[in-house]
This record gives sequence, structure tokens and C-alpha cells, in this order.
Amino acid sequence: MIPRPDLLDARSPKGVEVFQLTNEKTVPSTHVYMEAQIFSPDSKHFILHRSSHAHGSEKSDPEHRYMLCEVATGKITPLTDEVGPTTPSVSPDGKWFYYLVNQTEVNAGKLTLRRRPFMGGPAETIVVVDKPPTGTLCRPSHVYPLSTISSDGKRFVTACYFGDGRRNYAPWGLLKFDIERATAEVILEGQSFCNLHPQYSRSLDPERSHDLLIQDNHDNVTAPDGTITKGCGSWGDGSPGADIHVIRDDGTDFRNLPWGRNMKEACQGHQCWRGRSDVAISTVGRADKPVEVTHPSGDKWAAHEEQIVEGNVVPYAGHVGVASPGAQRHEVSRNFPGGPSRFFHFATDIAGERFIVDYNPLQPRGCQLWMAELGKPLSDAPARWTYLLDTRTAFYKSAHPHPFLSPDGKTAFFNSDESGIMQAYMIRGV
Repeated sequence: MIPRPDLLDARSPKGVEVFQLTNEKTVPSTHVYMEAQIFSPDSKHFILHRSSHAHGSEKSDPEHRYMLCEVATGKITPLTDEVGPTTPSVSPDGKWFYYLVNQTEVNAGKLTLRRRPFMGGPAETIVVVDKPPTGTLCRPSHVYPLSTISSDGKRFVTACYFGDGRRNYAPWGLLKFDIERATAEVILEGQSFCNLHPQYSRSLDPERSHDLLIQDNHDNVTAPDGTITKGCGSWGDGSPGADIHVIRDDGTDFRNLPWGRNMKEACQGHQCWRGRSDVAISTVGRADKPVEVTHPSGDKWAAHEEQIVEGNVVPYAGHVGVASPGAQRHEVSRNFPGGPSRFFHFATDIAGERFIVDYNPLQPRGCQLWMAELGKPLSDAPARWTYLLDTRTAFYKSAHPHPFLSPDGKTAFFNSDESGIMQAYMIRGV
């Protein structure tokens, strides 16, 4: 790894160190999306990947590899050698690295769940899906680049398209693998589930370990071949946009979270559980909270607040978002000292006590990273908001910083294209 003290500035805390973990010259290298379960439980090793943009990789790219990185030394070792690896998850006990090998086409080909010892070793195949799985009429395709694994390590879930290549408004859905039984089944389908962000509860409670956080992209339109021709609705087209739900992994008990859907507040599509708790956190845009953004050049432009909001899970009452009966909400960003609320990607440690977020991206380059100590869920404002650095990334979708923390909250990670090509970075001493 390469020390990068030049990425720190006068506002950065003393004692913080920054390292560039990758240094590819011809292909980008990035961290896996910040909600992914890619760390060993002792916070000493994690997964990143080469030949990938910030949101995933191309299934036919022969250069794409998942890599094992040692936090203490920055040593990087290849973990996969197949073409088409995707949807990485590390088992909660740190023993196994799970992933899919994507050889699918629309209603054709095959999808293979594989695993390798997390510290390296030969792959073994768990399940091959080469026909429509239980619960749907078509084979999976357009495999989502993320997966999630239950806290007991028994179930692995991702999202896919389940169209036949002919039907309009064909469904997307959740594909669940039972690892012990070596089976696959679809537990949820719908044409608006094109960007599900499935995230298992990190709770160790046997019942709550079946809960999945999911995203519903209302008003999405998909062509028969799985191409999204119209994304999630937004204020611009008169739609209240996405909302976020929780579902049990047998397809039952669909529930609500209190964000968005009122034409004043819109879910960005970034959300996660607060550590192992049953409280979740989201970033939301506020059309009713205009702000003026000032660029370092002195230029000013009109924008609106992008807030960080906690919420609790409540029974389903329609796609009503903030109006969900019985819900509690708490604006986590209400005491931010650095300027107007302009937050986007974030993550917590496994205890749900430390928090990192990227703030106020500016073009052509610039996006700050901040940390905070979270207070009592659904009531207390964060303490010790701390500016870390400016990632100096262009912040195009392919170059989002996507900051996250090691499970113990002592090390932070982000992406940046400040060098001219996307690379993965690490911050120590946070």
C-alpha cells in the first residue's frame, strides 16, 4: 500500500493516516459497495475487486477478480479466477467467501453459487440454477451485483430479473439460496423491484435474522430484455419515488419504514441497518428544504437538503412512507456543524455506534468524508462530528466514494479517481 499524506489537509485530525491500497495502471480497482458484508469479524481482512467501477463489474470481463486485502499490511491476494464472479459475501464466522458465477442470459444460461475458504483455497459449488427456480416461471438474469448473508450463515440472497424476453413489465425479485439444503427459490417478485439492495438484519436473534431490508423503485419500466427504460419515479415526473420495506425471507410479513412518498421527501436509495439493531438509516432528499451551495470557486447554485434519517420498522399500511402509522423518525444530521445537510453514501460499524458519510459532492472534483459517534437510537443527536478529508473524486456514478467502516469502526475505506483512474483507499486512526 502507498502512504498518501497529501490527501489530508489542515482540517484533518492529527494522527490520521491515508493509504492507497491499489495501483492498477490499466483497469480500475474499487471497494465493494458499502453495504456489502465483505469483512472478517475480527476486522483484519476484507474483500475488494479489480477491473470494476464503483457499482460492480461486467459479467464477461476476464480481468475482473475479487481480492483479499489484509488491513495491517495492505497485502492483496487474488481470491477468484473464474469469469463472471459477482455478489460477494463473507460468512459471519469469517470462514467462507460466497459469490455467484454469472453465466446467464435472459431466461437462459446458468447461475452458480460457489464458496471458497475466506483466506484462500479451492472453490466448491453449492447450487447451480439452470432452470426456473421454485417460485417463478423464468430463469434468473441481470444478476444484481450485491448479495447478503443471514447472521447465522445459513441463507444467501441476491436479486435478479425473471423475464422471458417477450413480456413487458416482467418481474424482478429476490432469489434466496438455502446453503445447507443446496436449494434456490424466489421469495418476492414485482416489476418495481429492479434495485432491491437486499440487506439481511445483522441481529443474532433467531427470528430477526430472517428479516431483509429491501427497496421498491416505484414507476420503474423494464423492456422485455431486462433493460430499464425508465428509472424510479421522482419529483420531476410527479411521482413520490421509492420507498423502503422489510420482508421475512420466506416472502411473508411485508413491512414499512417511514421515509419518502409524500412529494416533499424522497428516498435516495441508500439505506442500511444500524449495526445489529432493528433501527435502519436512510438518506433522503428534501424538496421543501432549499439550500444554496457554494463551490470553492465562489460560484453558487440552488439545491436542497439531503438528510440522514433513522426510522423503525412498522406494519405495512400501503406505500405511504413518512405517513406509516406508528413509525418513529429521527434526523441524524440535525446537528451537523459543517454546513447544510448534503449527505449521500454512508455506513456504520457493527455496533451501530460509529458512522461515516460522504458530504456535499462538488463538480468537477470534491467530496468530503465525515465521521460521527451515534447517540441513542431514534432520539439522540450524534456526538463528535469529525471532518476526515476530501476524496477529490469526480463523483460521477462510476467514481462514487462509497465510504464504509471495518466492523470494529477503527478503519475507514473509500474510492476515488483522484489519480486519474479509480483506486481503493484506507484511512487509519479514525
